[in-house]
Amino acid sequence: MTERQALEKVRAPFTGDPIAKNISTDPAHALLESIRKAAAAGINWIQIREKDLETRGLAELVRLAVAATREAGAKILVNDRFDVALAAGAAGVHLGEKSLPAETVEKWRRSAARLEFQIGVSCHSVEAACAAERAGANYIFFGPVFPTPSKAAFGAPQGIERLRDVCRSVRIPVLAIGGVTVENANSCFDVGAAGVAAIRLFQESENLSAVVKRLRE
Repeated sequence: MTERQALEKVRAPFTGDPIAKNISTDPAHALLESIRKAAAAGINWIQIREKDLETRGLAELVRLAVAATREAGAKILVNDRFDVALAAGAAGVHLGEKSLPAETVEKWRRSAARLEFQIGVSCHSVEAACAAERAGANYIFFGPVFPTPSKAAFGAPQGIERLRDVCRSVRIPVLAIGGVTVENANSCFDVGAAGVAAIRLFQESENLSAVVKRLRE
């Protein structure tokens, strides 16, 4: 990652287990169209985090997303499900605190000579960030940096100074997450963040290309 990275975390407004014969219908089609638009707007990485989908439906969704973004050059990451990421041809997997250990994925990556496969890890402390780097992670999410409704139950946000500490403590890219807006993103870059990851910032934008352009200014 050599430029300011924009990573969109996408979630579909549906539940259930869509399969190949109906995944092109609404609302799954709407999600794929959102993914295509994000890639066309210049977003580098798109994380699919459909935690409620069963394996078959999730794998089909990821396969279609990979195909839909290939021309634009965006890469698809799968939240938590290493097995699905492999089966569907995703560029990598993003791991949380309760996911498969990063060390396990790294061991597979080396034995399979798949060094291009990306491993991301969500972290909430300097210690966790350093541990993720040692385990072989390519990048980490750190946050929530700013107040955000989805994380309010977990207490106060981490803040810019803690983000700075994490960025200084590891050599791998750190992406800021949690309450990131166009207005406050530069404060993340100023303390060393390589990029930002968000849902609302990208999915609620009326002009996604303009948002991505402004983030990279």
